[in-house]
Amino acid sequence: MQLEKHCWAEIDLGALRSNFRLVQRKSSNICAVVKADAYGHGDTVIAQTLEQEGAKAFAVSCLAEGVRLRKAGIQVPILILGHTQPSQVSLLSQHFLLQTVYSSEYAAALNQAAYKENISINCHLKIDTGMGRLGFCVRSLQDIPSFVQQASESISLSHLNFEGAFIHFAVADSLEQEDMLYTETQHNLFLQALEALQQKGVSFSTVHCCNSAATFLHPEWCMDWVRPGIILYGHQPSEQARLQGLVPVLSFRTVVTQVKELLTGQSVSYGRMFTASHPIRVATLAAGYADGYPRQLSGCGMVSIAGVACPVIGRVCMDQMLIDVSAVPNVQRGDEAILFGAGGVQTVEEAAQLCGTIPYELLCRISRRVPRLYRDGDSPTFFTNYLE
Repeated sequence: MQLEKHCWAEIDLGALRSNFRLVQRKSSNICAVVKADAYGHGDTVIAQTLEQEGAKAFAVSCLAEGVRLRKAGIQVPILILGHTQPSQVSLLSQHFLLQTVYSSEYAAALNQAAYKENISINCHLKIDTGMGRLGFCVRSLQDIPSFVQQASESISLSHLNFEGAFIHFAVADSLEQEDMLYTETQHNLFLQALEALQQKGVSFSTVHCCNSAATFLHPEWCMDWVRPGIILYGHQPSEQARLQGLVPVLSFRTVVTQVKELLTGQSVSYGRMFTASHPIRVATLAAGYADGYPRQLSGCGMVSIAGVACPVIGRVCMDQMLIDVSAVPNVQRGDEAILFGAGGVQTVEEAAQLCGTIPYELLCRISRRVPRLYRDGDSPTFFTNYLE
């Protein structure tokens, strides 16, 4: 199947490489986060490109994502950040995946399953110093003795091999004084937990804590790995935590399917939320919320055609949407429109803010019926169509 220019996402691999090299200035030991289909950019192509650039490891959310990368030929370590059912230990072993272990109960279940299969599972110990999700609890110094006992018991299990340990920061992307102190406390508790384990003779070959924001705000904390995510794709962790030089990687695009004249008093789309106050030209686009263009941008989104900002009018539908193209001369069927992202008039950050969310969510919303067209330089290189 050839790429049908219906609705697609263009991925600039040159921009991806540029962002990766920018992060490399902070640390050469990059564990690139490619969970959620590489934040909507296409996990296999992104991982293959970053492995060529020198990524030391990859982080994914679940077993299926890790297996998918191995089947795509990825050779470096792959860490599963989330839960894997103990019954799936054979796949962890078969595909040489690192499994996060976050409690003594889970460690015991994983070890029992591995024992039955007569295999060993390589693991990273997750410590919770303030995120409050997965992890052995170390929320204060008083938690450390209990942590050491539980972690030591888990580490001594016969069929688990603990190679690493890590935490995740809750507010590393905030420069508010209270949040900065919270992040420092998380980091200090992590160091003290590791020190307490070391006094018991337990150490790890790979220790890591820095997410995107911490990687450039606290380069002194980079340790053995850093785990950048959103900055690899050219977006800031927050308005406060900004890394200069990032280049957005993704552009979300579609085409005009029809152009009509809308007369004064005529309305468009569901609910008739837009009624023309004067004659305008309206273009229908072949994209909607099922593709990943948020319904929340109804009446406030801005789409780019030939570099001109065109307001979204009426409600965004499942598969189609409408824009006012009165300011663009000679618009016709087949013309390209940039919904948001690189090259458009509305950035991912701007669109996310209008939706009351964050860029991460908008990027991950782009559905799998949307092909990814990859560019390396000025010309398209290849595309991925998940529906083939």
